[in-house]
Parts: sequence; structure tokens; C-alpha cells
Amino acid sequence: MYTDDIPKQDLIVTPVSTLLFDEQINLMVSWANQKQSRMVCVANVHMLVEAWQNNHFANVLKQADLVTPDGMPLVWMLKSLGHKQAQRVAGMDIFQTVCQQAAIAQTSIFLLGSSPEVLDKISQRLKLQFPTIKIAGTESPPFRPLASTVDMDMVNTINESGAGVLFVALGCPKQELWMNQHKDKIQAVMIGVGGVFPVYAGILKETPKLMQNLGLEWLFRLCQEPKRLWKRYATTIPIFIWLMLKQIVFSKENQIKS
Repeated sequence: MYTDDIPKQDLIVTPVSTLLFDEQINLMVSWANQKQSRMVCVANVHMLVEAWQNNHFANVLKQADLVTPDGMPLVWMLKSLGHKQAQRVAGMDIFQTVCQQAAIAQTSIFLLGSSPEVLDKISQRLKLQFPTIKIAGTESPPFRPLASTVDMDMVNTINESGAGVLFVALGCPKQELWMNQHKDKIQAVMIGVGGVFPVYAGILKETPKLMQNLGLEWLFRLCQEPKRLWKRYATTIPIFIWLMLKQIVFSKENQIKS
């Protein structure tokens, strides 16, 4: 179940952590150093709307140990609901900071997802950026569902590698469902990092900080991958804005009544 002592705020139907960036990173690193089986979800607008539309997926997120606010719209929503200290805890920042801390602590990492070529590029860049980092292994699973024996072999490979952190990049909601299914099977902190892999590998460009701060990361990504993302953004952004305003207005009304 979701760790009870982590302060959080329900955004639409998803419990999102209100801890500061460093506090959330410290939690992940502490769990990793102890090789605890944990599930970390990095929430954005798409994920919140997906949860609102799908009860099963909503329950998966509620069972996560930590749900971080990735995009600025989530941070603005948290601030509007009274959490003035809320900070963006985004996938790329999590990936690089956790890798930095893991290198210092000599806690090894494992990379799951994407293609072998992308995984090779990520491994090469990580070793340049963090020379002491230990990459316990990489795995590029097929898109089709795995047979139970193949899945168990992969679980054994990850556990036997000794990795304390497992970065999972299978895309939302597939990666969250996968992590939920493997909770307590994989003895590592599983962190769903979505589209981080191709960006860190240099296949896609990282959104400029100014656009990130303005909440325009979706626009930058849309310009890079219009065919893949236009439908997602066209259907999720209007729904999110409506649900966000509805929750904020309802919250303000309750404050006035009380």
C-alpha cells in the first residue's frame, strides 16, 4: 500500500506527494540502498486523466509507494490547493539525481525498456557523466506480453544482478501496470521514467528549462513527435483543465463554508 507517512494530496483521483524534491529523492535512494521492493510513479497530466478514466489504473497508482508531480500543471494545482512548497519532481531530474546518488553510494542500477541501441547510448553517457556508476544490467523486452517463464527469468536476472534501482521505461500506463505486477517480486526500487530514455540517449531533444517552467513541455514534445502525441494531448489536456478547475473551485468553496 501507499506509504502512510508520506504527505500527499489527491489530484483528481491520484495521491501525489507534496514533499520537496530532495526529500523525494532521499526516499528513493534510501529504499534503493536497502534493496527494498518499492514502486515510484512519475505523474503528469496524461497519467492523471488515464487514472480518472480507468478505475483499475487509479487503484494501481494508489498502491504505489510514491507518486511524484512531474509536470508544472500538477505543481500549480498543488499550490492552488494550499501546498505552497510543492516542487516539480520530473522524470529526467529523478533519473540523473538518483544515478548520481547511486554512484556515490555504489548502489547499482538496472535499465529496463526501449531498444538495445538506446540502452547502449544511455550506458555510455551514464559512464561519462558518473564515472563510478555501477550498471548491473540492461534489458529490452519485446512489445508483446511475456510468457510467465520468460517473465520469471527476467525477474531473476534483475534480482541476481544486485541492482538497488530499476528504471522502467515502458510508457504510461504499461510501465505502472508492470511495476504493480512485480511489486515484492523484484528486490529493487522500481521507478517509471517513461520517455526519459530516448531523451537521455540523445534520440530526442530535452525540453528547454524555460518551456518546462512555463508548463509548455507538452508543446515541445508535440513538435518532436506530432504523429504519436497529437491525439493524446488533444484528448487529455481539455479533460485535465476541466477536472483541475473543478477540484480547485470546489476546494475554495469548502474553505469559504468552513
